[in-house]
Amino acid sequence: MRDWLRAVFAGRPWWMNALMVFSAYMAFVYCPWDVLAKPAALDEDVWFGIRFHGSAAKFGGLLHWFVYAAGAYGFRKMRSWMWPWAAVYAGQVAFAMLVWNWLYVGGFLGFLLGIIAVIPFGLLTLMLWEARSQFEGEGRPPLRERYGEWGLVTGASAGIGAEFARALARDGVSVVLTARRLERLRELAAELEKNHQISTRVVEADLADPGAAQRLAEAVADLDLGVLVNNAGFGYSGRFDKLSPERLLDMVQVNCLAPVVLTSRVLPGMLERGRGAVIVTGSVAGRQALPLHGVYSATKAFDQLFGESLCVEMRPLGVDVVVLEPGSTQTEFQQVAGEISHSGEPAYQVVQVALDALGRQPSVVSGWWNWLRANLATRLLPRSLVAYIARDVMAKQTPADMR
Repeated sequence: MRDWLRAVFAGRPWWMNALMVFSAYMAFVYCPWDVLAKPAALDEDVWFGIRFHGSAAKFGGLLHWFVYAAGAYGFRKMRSWMWPWAAVYAGQVAFAMLVWNWLYVGGFLGFLLGIIAVIPFGLLTLMLWEARSQFEGEGRPPLRERYGEWGLVTGASAGIGAEFARALARDGVSVVLTARRLERLRELAAELEKNHQISTRVVEADLADPGAAQRLAEAVADLDLGVLVNNAGFGYSGRFDKLSPERLLDMVQVNCLAPVVLTSRVLPGMLERGRGAVIVTGSVAGRQALPLHGVYSATKAFDQLFGESLCVEMRPLGVDVVVLEPGSTQTEFQQVAGEISHSGEPAYQVVQVALDALGRQPSVVSGWWNWLRANLATRLLPRSLVAYIARDVMAKQTPADMR
C-alpha cells in the first residue's frame, strides 16, 4: 500500500495532491450523498455565490459532481485539458465567496469576510493558472535526457511504430528501426536523419520467426538502448475455426513472445545504467473477451498484464514502463487483420498519449470513448453479456464469409 500511494502521489506538488484527494472525496463520497440521498427539500447548492434550492439545487449538485469527478481524474492523470479549466473553476469559487458574503451576510462584515475568503481561493486560482506547463508536460526533460541516446522500435515500418520513431527522433533519440519491410524502414530512416539530425540503424526482422527476437537483440547489443518500444503486432479477424492455425501461432509469437524476449535482453543494460523506458503496445481489445478476434484479444490481455506487472517491478529501479491501449487507429491494422474498413484515431495522437503517460502510470487507454468502453461496460455489466455485445460490434467489422 505504501509503495502504491507513493506512486499515486508522485510527480505533482503537494498542493495539487491535496486538490486531487479533495476532488476524489467530493466525487466519490459527498456529491453522491448530496445528489442521491439528501432530501430535495433540504438541499442547497451554490454557484457564483447564489444559493439554489430544491430541484435547482439537485441539478447544480450534478454539475458539481461532474466537476469534481473530472478534477479527480484530471489531477490523477495530469491531463492537459485541466488548463485552463481547473483555474476557471477555482476562480468561480473565489468570486462566489465574495458574492455569497455580500448577499447573505451583508454590510461591512459581509464585505470583510468576502475579501478574506477571496484571498486563498484567488491564490489557488493563480497557482492553477501558472501550472500550465505541468499539465501539458512542458516541464519534463526530453526523452534523450531522461532515458539515453538510443531507442529500439519494433514494427516501425508504418502506423503507430513509425510515429513512435518520429516522436523519439524529435526528442533527440537515435532510433533502431525494425520490421519486415526493409525499403520502408530505409525511407523512414532517411526522413528521421534529415529532419532531426539523429542516427538510425535499420534491422530487417520478421518477429514471427521464433529466433528473430534473439537475433534482433544481438544486432543491437553494442548500443546503450534507453527506450524499447514493443510495438510489432497484428490482428486476425474471423471465427476461430475459419482461421489459419499457422497464422494464429505467428500472432502469438509476434504479440506475446517477442516482447518478452526483447525486454529480457534489453532490460539488464537499463538496470545497470539506472534508467530506461519500456513501452508495450497493447489494445483495448485486451480488456475483455472479443469474439471474432478472440486470439488477438487474448494476446493483448497478455501484453497488458505483462507490462503493468513490469511497471511495478521496475519503477523503484529507475525504469519506466507503460502499456498503450489504443482502440481503432488509422493504420494498416484493419487491412492486415482482414477487417472491414472503419474509422480510427490518428496514429500520432495515440503515440502522444503513451509518451504523456510514460513514468506516470502503468497503462493508458487512448481516447475517451475507448476508455468508457474499456472500463464502464466491463465493470457494470456481466462479462458474459459484454462478450455478446462485443460479438455484435465485431460482426460489423468482419467480412460475412469469416463470421
